[in-house]
Amino acid sequence: MSSPDQPVPFTADDYRARMTRAAESADAAGLAGVLVAPGPDLVHLTGYRPTAATERLTLLVVRAGHDPVLVVPALEAADAERAVGAPVLTLRDWTDAADPYALTAELLGDKGRFGVSDNAWALHLLALQELLPATSYASLTAALPMLRAVKDAAELERLAAAGAAADATYEQILKVRFSGRKETDVAADLSALLVEFGHSQVDFTVVGSGPNGANPHHEAGDRTIEQGDMVVLDFGGLKHGYGSDTSRTVHVGAPTAEEQRVHDVVREAQEAGFRAVRPGIACQEIDRAARAVVTEFGYGERFIHRTGHGIGVTTHEPPYMIEGEEQPLVPGMCFSVEPGIYLPGRFGVRIEDIVTVTEDGGRRLNNTPRELAVVD
Repeated sequence: MSSPDQPVPFTADDYRARMTRAAESADAAGLAGVLVAPGPDLVHLTGYRPTAATERLTLLVVRAGHDPVLVVPALEAADAERAVGAPVLTLRDWTDAADPYALTAELLGDKGRFGVSDNAWALHLLALQELLPATSYASLTAALPMLRAVKDAAELERLAAAGAAADATYEQILKVRFSGRKETDVAADLSALLVEFGHSQVDFTVVGSGPNGANPHHEAGDRTIEQGDMVVLDFGGLKHGYGSDTSRTVHVGAPTAEEQRVHDVVREAQEAGFRAVRPGIACQEIDRAARAVVTEFGYGERFIHRTGHGIGVTTHEPPYMIEGEEQPLVPGMCFSVEPGIYLPGRFGVRIEDIVTVTEDGGRRLNNTPRELAVVD
C-alpha cells in the first residue's frame, strides 16, 4: 500500500532495470556505453545522490554486456554503499593518492563513443580523452533523449502526488489577497504552500502581474499587484524526488471582455493539446494542436514558446512538445501542456497541466479548474 505521503519505495531491482535499459538503449544508438556524473541521471539510475559535488571524480559506467560500475572517491564510498541501487552495482573506490582516470579508462576500452550526462565536468572528460584519444563523447540529451522519459508505475505515482500537491497549493492561493501586495509576497505564499503540501524543493514561483505577465520567464518582482490585473501563476518543485509544474492565470476583480476572450482562447488551446495526446503520435503534434487554436483566433505571433516539456526527477527534461520533434509518444511519458498568449506591455495568459500518456490517450496530473478565477 502507498499514499501521497508514503510512496512505494524504489528497490534495487528497479534500479537494475533502469541501468539495463540504459545499456540497451546506448547499444541500440551505436554508443559504447553511458557515463553518468552526479546529478539527476545518477539519482534516476542508482538512487545515489552525493552529499556534495566536488572535483573528485564520481562516475557511473554503464555498458551493454558488462556489469555497471560506480567509480567513487574512497571517502564517499560508505555513502554510496547505502544507496538503494548499490547492491546491483560494482563499486570501485579510489584514494587521493590514486589516478581515478586510469581506473575509469580500464572500464571503457580503447575506443568508442560514449553518452555522457549533461552536467559532467569538462575537467573529467578532458582527462579521460587524454588517456583514451580514440574515444569521443556526446551529451545524453542529444544521444539518448528518452533515457528518463518513460516512467514506471512507481514513478507515475510520485508524479501524481506532486501534481496533487501543486493543485492543493493553487486552491489555497486563491484564498489569499492579491491586490495591494507585491508579486514577491504572493510568490512567498506559493513557496510556503508547496512545502506545506509535501514538497522538499521549490524550483520556481512565477507571479507575473499586469504587464509582467507578458514575459513568460518573469518570476516575481517588487511590482504591487493592482485591481484590474491579470496575474500569471506558474509554480512547482520536487516531492518525493519527482516534479510538479502547473500554471493558472487569475484576475484581480472582474476581467474585461478582451481579457476573458484571451483566457478562453488559451483554455481552448490547452484542451486541444491535451486531447491530441495518444500513443504513437509525434511530440510535435501536441504543439501543433494547441498552436492551431491560438492561430485561428489571431494570436499566433503571441504564442512565443514551445507547448510543453518533459518532467520527472527534474522539472524540465526531454521530451519537448515542439515543432520538429518527431519522437512518438509512448505510454508512461509525462510532460506539460502549456500554451500561452502574451501581449507586450499589457498582460499574459498561460494554462498548464502535467499529462501522462496512457495506453489509449492521456491523463492529466493536474485537475484544478482552468476557468479564469477572480481573486481579491
